[in-house]
Amino acid sequence: MEKVRLGRTGLLVSKVAFGGIPIERIGTKEAAQVVRGAIDLGVNFIDTANGYTDSEEKIGIAIKDVPRDQLVIATKSSARDKKTLLQHLDLSLQRLGTDYIDLYQHHNISSQELWDETMSEGGAFEGMMEAIRAGKVRFPGFTSHDIPIAVRIMRDGKFDTVQLAFNFIEDEAAKEAIPLAREMDIGFIAMKPLGGGLLGDAKLSMKFLMQYDGIVPDPGIEKLSEMEEIVRIIESAERLSTDDESAIARIRAELGDTWCRRCNYCKPCPQDIGISTVFSIESFIKRMPFSRIMAFSEKDMNNARNCDACGSCLPKCPYKLDIPALIKEKLQVWDRYLQEQRP
Repeated sequence: MEKVRLGRTGLLVSKVAFGGIPIERIGTKEAAQVVRGAIDLGVNFIDTANGYTDSEEKIGIAIKDVPRDQLVIATKSSARDKKTLLQHLDLSLQRLGTDYIDLYQHHNISSQELWDETMSEGGAFEGMMEAIRAGKVRFPGFTSHDIPIAVRIMRDGKFDTVQLAFNFIEDEAAKEAIPLAREMDIGFIAMKPLGGGLLGDAKLSMKFLMQYDGIVPDPGIEKLSEMEEIVRIIESAERLSTDDESAIARIRAELGDTWCRRCNYCKPCPQDIGISTVFSIESFIKRMPFSRIMAFSEKDMNNARNCDACGSCLPKCPYKLDIPALIKEKLQVWDRYLQEQRP
C-alpha cells in the first residue's frame, strides 16, 4: 500500500491505519489473525490505547514476528500526571512486546482543565518528555473530542500529531484544524472515519476522506473483511462523484441535527447525566464488548432514567438538540440492548 508522510514526524505510514478498539470483542487468536491480515495488506500503522482492555496484548501477539522497523505503532494514555503516564507506558511496552512506541498520545484532552492538568508541574507532559529522552517514545501526539481546544493545543506547538473525529457528518475539523495541521506540518489522524459505526457505507466514507490529502483515517477494525474493503477503496483512488455528493447530502438530511458532536457544552447536568455518553451509546454498542460498555456507560445510562426534562441543558447546546427527548430515545436503544444480552 502507498505510504504517506505523517507530518513533521517524517514517519511513512499506510494511507489507512488499523484502529484497535473493536478487537477487544474477539478472541486472542482471531484478533491476531485480523491484525496480521491487515499487515499483509500493507497496513503498517497500528493505533490502540492503554485503556482498550486487552487490545495491546492481542496486537503484541500479532506482531511478535514482524520486523519492528516495518511497523509504526501508536498507543495512548489518559493519565494526567507524570507518574501514571510512565506506568501506563511501561505496561504498553510490555503488552506490545516492543522497546519503543513510535507515536505516544495524550488521550482525550477535551477541556481546558484537562490540558492545564496535563501541562502542569508533575503533569503527564513531563512524563512524555522523559519518555522521549529515554528512547521509549519517538514522537508526542494527542487526541481530542473538542476542536476549539484541539486547535489551541496545536498552536502551542508541542505535539507532532493530532487525532480528531472527522467524517462526512462530523466535518468541523475541515474548517480550521486540518488547514492548521498543514500549516504547522502536524500529522492529522482521522478518528471515527465511519462515524463510530453510524455510517455504514465504507466506500462513501473513505472517498469523502480521500479529498483531504495527507490525513490518515483510523477506522476501528474487527474483521479482516472490513480492512480488505477499506484497502480496496483507498487503492482504487476513486474520487467523489456527483451521485456520491447527493448521497452524502441525503444522509446528512436524514440525520439532521439530532446527533451529538460530544462538545459537552451541555455539562453539568443537575442529575449528573453524562449526556454525550448517552448519545453515543449506539456507536459503543456497534464497536465495543459488553463488559467495556457496562464499565463506562452503565452509570450514565442509569442516571439518564432520572432525567426530569428540567431544560438546563437546552440553552447550552450549540446545535439546539432536544436533549431530554433524545435521552428517552437512547434509553429505548439501551433497554433493547440489555434485553438482547440476557441469557
